[in-house]
Amino acid sequence: MTIILAHRGSSGTKPENTMEAFIAAEQSGADGIELDVQLTSDGEIVVIHDTTVDRTTNGSGLVKDFTLTSLQKLKANDHFKHFFKKASRIPTLIEVFEWMKDNTCVCNIELKNNIIPYEDLEKKVATLIRKYSYEKRMIISSFNHSSLQKMKEICPTVETAPLYNQLLYKPWEYASTLKASGIHPKLRIMTDDMIKTTMEFGVRVRPYTVNKRKDMKRLFQLNCSAIITDYPEKAVRLKERMK
Repeated sequence: MTIILAHRGSSGTKPENTMEAFIAAEQSGADGIELDVQLTSDGEIVVIHDTTVDRTTNGSGLVKDFTLTSLQKLKANDHFKHFFKKASRIPTLIEVFEWMKDNTCVCNIELKNNIIPYEDLEKKVATLIRKYSYEKRMIISSFNHSSLQKMKEICPTVETAPLYNQLLYKPWEYASTLKASGIHPKLRIMTDDMIKTTMEFGVRVRPYTVNKRKDMKRLFQLNCSAIITDYPEKAVRLKERMK
């Protein structure tokens, strides 16, 4: 059965990577959420996609140059200001994990260390996962595949999956070299045969970002392992109708 992961939460209708987006995703019936993590200047794990705060907040500058306190003073829904009167904050990973205590959501954490090599990001994330005993609810992904190997060494029971956006020869074999049990490819590079063959080798396939109804339908019909979408509510409705 294809599971539905909300990309940065319900980011198509809510400010991305905010608690509002994650709550909306869970309420829509999504099976889980996808989010991105980086480190502040004082070493706190925060949930934000870009290396800078410019696009998604009313601030400017690199995430790594902000303390947690200064970062959380920014409005994380500035680009949604015409629709949301109440300011949203950039959440910490701890805040997300606390919220997860009251639901059964899977959490796909993308380590955003392919541009800025945050020291000990893997160790900090793994420590928090163990603290909350969330090993079975986590999927760790990254474009930094060396980071995934490091995470697997630190926390071998957590599932990992490489992110990639270019054609990969025999992705199931590549996943095996990383000791990863899944792959997160860009949707446009995956043919039906590639998806089916990869899954036949026991490797889960979770394409991103699946927003069009025709693509959702195609992947549901293939019984693809999961889809990562900005519109979980649309995906949930379509999946229900196709049962």
